[in-house]
Amino acid sequence: MASTDPLAQAFVKFSVEAGVLRFGDFKTKAGRQSPYFFNTGLFDDGAKLARLGEFYARRLIASGLEFDMLFGPAYKGITLAAAVAIGLAREGKSVPYAYNRKEAKDHGEGGLLVGAPVKGRVLIIDDVITDGASKREAAELIRAAGATPVGVAITMDRQERASDTSADNRSGVQYVEQELGLRVLSIATLADLMQFLADTDDPALQANMARVEVYRQRYGV
Repeated sequence: MASTDPLAQAFVKFSVEAGVLRFGDFKTKAGRQSPYFFNTGLFDDGAKLARLGEFYARRLIASGLEFDMLFGPAYKGITLAAAVAIGLAREGKSVPYAYNRKEAKDHGEGGLLVGAPVKGRVLIIDDVITDGASKREAAELIRAAGATPVGVAITMDRQERASDTSADNRSGVQYVEQELGLRVLSIATLADLMQFLADTDDPALQANMARVEVYRQRYGV
């Protein structure tokens, strides 16, 4: 099977080699038993973060989406937004970034927002989208500051329903795009992961393909 997205394939390979994308038996936030798990918290050293920022930057530049600054929702988004800002600067596009605190600071500069003034067209940087709730909160913070949220950039789109208990069968990504009106950009998707498993020469990795396909058939959108 031919790789349809070289950037996504390179990112999946990097994530597996870095131990960020793992195979086994994992319980998701939705309570599902997943055969794979993507943990951005394991981009835990300078080299991995630098590479991650490069992948985000290349995806954003290729997308053509216009934005003036980055916003990282606490907590994971803070580190990710910084990494992406550095990655973009290395590609010749230096933009400011900001992030929020979970609780307002009552001394020093005070307030909920830290970093550059939140203004213009703002791109939210985060790791994944589960049900879209945290992205709604981020968009509301951005609008409250007088700026305009234009999109969300994430690492991996799992392409699965956000909930089994709701009549809404959309994924978190679909919710954000349709209900919040924000364009979602992902470095890779579950389809890209399946492509990687189909193409790999590693029998141990390829052995996971059947279980991932069963999971996709059951929960995919």
